[in-house]
Amino acid sequence: MTIFLVHLGETAFVDKQLELLQGTLDVLILKAVSRGPLHGYGMLLRTQQISKDRLEIQQGSWYPARYRLEHQGWIASEWGESESNRKAKYYRLTAAGKRRRQSETEKWNRMAEVIAGILHTTPEEV
Repeated sequence: MTIFLVHLGETAFVDKQLELLQGTLDVLILKAVSRGPLHGYGMLLRTQQISKDRLEIQQGSWYPARYRLEHQGWIASEWGESESNRKAKYYRLTAAGKRRRQSETEKWNRMAEVIAGILHTTPEEV
């Protein structure tokens, strides 16, 4: 999985070596389709939009993640017509996917809170 974090015009490369990023793509996809059905590229664009263009995920990373989420029953797909009148596969969040998104969001928020607490600890507090 390749994810680019874009901050103040600089791009930092993040790869699979960072265990913290495991599962990140899944929850981003679940979030992207939580507002309604989207085709694959639309999910990518929505994630970039939600992140205010601070997060860029390579298209090739989306395919295996979408397949995995669909296989697990967290998203479902059906064929439809895109804005450009082309046949496209649209993905939507299932009830199981909604529950998964909520639980993963809670886990991420708790983890972020713990990490922030650690990073803000002063030497005197240790």
